[in-house]
Amino acid sequence: MTTLAEATALERTTMRKIRLRILPFVSLLYFTAFLDRANVAYGRLTMAPDLGFSEWVFGLGAGLFFLGYVLLEIPGALIVQKYGARRWTTRILVTWGICTICLGFIHTARQFYMGRFILGAAEAGFFPGMIVYLTCWVPSRYRASAIATMVIASPVALALGGPIASTLLQIRWFGLAGWRWLSILEGVPAIALGIVTWFFLTDRPEAANWLTADEQNWLEADLKTEQSTKAAHRIAWLQTLRSPVVTALCAIIFLANVGIQGFFLWLPVTVQRASGMSVPMTALVSGLPFLVAVASVVLFSWSSDKTNKRLPHIYVPLILAGLIFPLTAIRGLGTASLLLLLCASAAAIYAFGPSFYILPTLIFGDAAAAAAIGLINIFAGLGGFAGPSMVGWILDAGHPFSFAVIALSLSFFLAGALTFSIRHQWSGIPA
Repeated sequence: MTTLAEATALERTTMRKIRLRILPFVSLLYFTAFLDRANVAYGRLTMAPDLGFSEWVFGLGAGLFFLGYVLLEIPGALIVQKYGARRWTTRILVTWGICTICLGFIHTARQFYMGRFILGAAEAGFFPGMIVYLTCWVPSRYRASAIATMVIASPVALALGGPIASTLLQIRWFGLAGWRWLSILEGVPAIALGIVTWFFLTDRPEAANWLTADEQNWLEADLKTEQSTKAAHRIAWLQTLRSPVVTALCAIIFLANVGIQGFFLWLPVTVQRASGMSVPMTALVSGLPFLVAVASVVLFSWSSDKTNKRLPHIYVPLILAGLIFPLTAIRGLGTASLLLLLCASAAAIYAFGPSFYILPTLIFGDAAAAAAIGLINIFAGLGGFAGPSMVGWILDAGHPFSFAVIALSLSFFLAGALTFSIRHQWSGIPA
């Protein structure tokens, strides 16, 4: 019979191996995804003037990525849940890398629209698939930190994307502008990682030859016990999509993502207009708020797992984002003050993610959770389309950027307020 001390030691060694083998690689894949997403924000500094794109054209094109993205969210999550992540993720990486490279050769608004839409369709299913994949490896008590390890790659990519863009925007090889090389060169890692994924990623614990038999047995038994506690919620995945909890989560992430996409896509331009810096220096400095966001994601995910209080780690940062971000629209702010407020805004904006995406895995089991995550990410994508499109329309209509900031801030505040208002109605979620 295994003693408590032996079981604890077995748990520690198993989770250590998963943290070293699974989590860094998944984080690297998500980093690559967001590095590709960031290039449109930084590339806009010279792309829009080069091609004569208005704010509306840029906003619509940036948002169309998410309309393409919603196409395969639910099927993608279900594919990973049933068949594993290796094949599906390989396909995603290779196709999105090719599409990113192709965006470096556009000349018209129509080509920009089509390229962004197809890129979104190519990447569709990646994020929910990775969330589902982590549930196959990480028990729920470790899951917020595990998801944070992946989600943290987003602000890291946005932070490092600034210095990378600062360098690439200055080159002009073979008569091609720097923003074109930014897209071309940042598409290559996705293709390379797609090939690596085929050989490196392990679909299920039972296929992991890097775990011992005892470690495999412990992990499978622990996850099976966890699934058995969700028996009351084990419903057909189609029925899950009509659940009031899932509906609420869809509304929350839609509102939050309206604000998130508008925030990061226009952040470099906001910094440039306020500071008068050169394009390379603007791209470099614009990464600072996302470095602060990295620390915030780590802190909030650690606190979420330690306290097991998931909902406050969602509504507190969202409400703070809604209160802090409007301050960036105050007239007469100096560059230092603006950057300080943008850093505080980014810290609040990105902190809620790990605790939010763990919720479906705590309530539903297997295919139901996969379908819920897929649907939730569809609404995240719709918010990602609405946010940039709204900001582009506001600016093209002649309204000041402060008007757009207020609208985006309201989205954050409403997302947090909705989470807070219904927190006592969500059985099974630690409030």
